[in-house]
Amino acid sequence: QVQLVESGGGLVQAGGSLRLSCAASGRTFSRYTMAWFRQAPGKEREFVAAITWSGGSTYTADSMKGRFTISRDNAKNTGFLQMNSLKPEDTAVYYCAARYGDDWYTGRYDYDYWGQGTQVTVSS
Repeated sequence: QVQLVESGGGLVQAGGSLRLSCAASGRTFSRYTMAWFRQAPGKEREFVAAITWSGGSTYTADSMKGRFTISRDNAKNTGFLQMNSLKPEDTAVYYCAARYGDDWYTGRYDYDYWGQGTQVTVSS
């Protein structure tokens, strides 16, 4: 089992930045691929970005590429999502997810472990 706890969400003005963190406990986090998803009210959960356990491969959804950066620090069992140039349409609950292995996937059902989510609100 892997337990995930997100933090770092909040209210920010358009154009601002936030850095989300995902603290992992339980099994060896370094053997898990980590991803971020988001879900806005009334919408499906949407893939944001993923990073393999080695950190050697990352993938970011096209709509967020160039603004969002995923990273991780296996020594601290923590993953990060740096979000810059935020827009009102980025408003959502952001979730951290993990799956065992060294391959990234974009489907929500490809991930076995989830955090409780952190709210990000971007005002115009």
